[in-house]
Amino acid sequence: MELTHIPAGQAAGPRTAVVWSVLRHELDRQPDRSLTVVDVGGGTGGFAVPLAEAGHQVTVVDASPDALAALTRRAADAGVGDRITAAQGDGDALGELIAPASADLVLCHAVLEVVDEPARVVESLATVLRPGGAASVLVAGRAAAVLARAVNGHLDLAAALLADPQGTAGARDTLRRRYDADRAVDLLTAAGLRVEQTHGVRVLSDLLPAAVAEGDPQALLALELAVAAQPPYRDLATQLHLFARRPL
Repeated sequence: MELTHIPAGQAAGPRTAVVWSVLRHELDRQPDRSLTVVDVGGGTGGFAVPLAEAGHQVTVVDASPDALAALTRRAADAGVGDRITAAQGDGDALGELIAPASADLVLCHAVLEVVDEPARVVESLATVLRPGGAASVLVAGRAAAVLARAVNGHLDLAAALLADPQGTAGARDTLRRRYDADRAVDLLTAAGLRVEQTHGVRVLSDLLPAAVAEGDPQALLALELAVAAQPPYRDLATQLHLFARRPL
C-alpha cells in the first residue's frame, strides 16, 4: 500500500493547524511505514480518518457508542473502513483494549480534563506505546479560561477558576480540571514520557471577532503557527498541545 502525506486541507483551519503540523512532522520521520495509531477519545474520527487516508492503521477508543457508529460510517464513506477499528471503552481501561508496546503513535485529545484519574490514563498511554513511540496530548488551558470569563464580565467565575487547585469554576463547570504547561508536563513526565514539544492551540482564534477571523483566515493561520510555541502567548491558549515520547 502506498503511503501519502496528511491531506493539506487538514492544516487549513487555525484551530487544528498546530496539532496537524506536529503530527505530520512525526509521520514524515517514517515515510515508508504504515504506523499503528491509537486515538483515545477519538469520537467520530476527526483525526483518525485523515490518518487512515494517509495509509496508517488507527484504533479509536471512545466511551460513546453513538460516536463510534458515526466514526464507522465516516470511515466507510472515506473508503478507509479497513484501516480503522472502533473500540468502546474509557481511557483508563486502555491497557485492557490495546496490547502493551504495540502503538507507534497515541492521540489523547480533550480527554484528561474530563476523566476520573488522568494520571492513570497517561500511564496507560505510556504502556501501549512501543519504545520510541510518541504521544500527542491536548488539554484545556487554565489561563485562557480565566481570561475568557473575566472579559465576558463573569468576574466571580474567573476568580473561582483562578483559585481552584484543579482550575474549575464550580459544580456547573463542564470540565473537571484545566492545566498550565508545567502541570501538564509534570503529568506526562511522571508516567515515564519525555515531553519534546509544548504548543498553544487556539492562542488567537477564540479571542478574535468572527468577522476578523473569517476576513483573512490565512493571516490568522500564519499568526497562530508563529505564536504557538512562544511564551507568554503559548500559555494563553485555549488548549495546550504536548508531544511526548516513550524513551528507547
